[in-house]
Amino acid sequence: MRMTENTILITGGATGIGFSMAKYFDKRGNTIIICGRREDRLAQVKKELPRIHTIRCDVANPDDRTTLFQNISDNFPGINMLINNAGVQRDIDLTQGTRDFDSGDSEIRINLEAPLYLSAMFTALLSGKENAAIANVSSGLAFMVERATGLPVYCATKAGLHAFSIAQRAQLAPLGIRVIEIIPPMVESELNFEGRRKRNMLKTPYMISSDDFVEKAFAKMEEDMDEVRL
Repeated sequence: MRMTENTILITGGATGIGFSMAKYFDKRGNTIIICGRREDRLAQVKKELPRIHTIRCDVANPDDRTTLFQNISDNFPGINMLINNAGVQRDIDLTQGTRDFDSGDSEIRINLEAPLYLSAMFTALLSGKENAAIANVSSGLAFMVERATGLPVYCATKAGLHAFSIAQRAQLAPLGIRVIEIIPPMVESELNFEGRRKRNMLKTPYMISSDDFVEKAFAKMEEDMDEVRL
């Protein structure tokens, strides 16, 4: 897979793994568009990486997704890569009924619904493009739920994205669109900061920096691996 001279949309590209991806691709001569919910963070990224294009978008919102797609179609018709990276992680206590489900961001809408819909929306635009690809960022916890039972919805959404990626890969292959699943281990980021803090897991010997993860993961993407894990 060629990692230069692409036009790439990265959702959730202002922080964590998404921001590390943006930095990686910026160094290699790509046109990069990132989207995120926080205007202040997008402005900060733009200041640090002035060549990058930023769009405010809440991928959980269907209207925002439509506006994002129209913006990309109109202004970046050469797009050949979509990276579904935006995600949230929350501690959920299943003994409390629906209380925790309704008390914060919806992992189902952000982690699962958004990449499914965005993939469907962008398929026709990517079809036939050179080096066309969709990359879905899942998680090692999709395969190790027993180690994270306090994150049941997060694990379920990432397992669902894994299953979707397999089917999507088979269906989009005739269109010339590669589907890659990126499967991070524990990465240092803002993801579920309070939950990690309560469990004293903001920094552990098993964690890897987001920059280090992206460098190693993208080296494997260049080798045309369909599932990228360290």
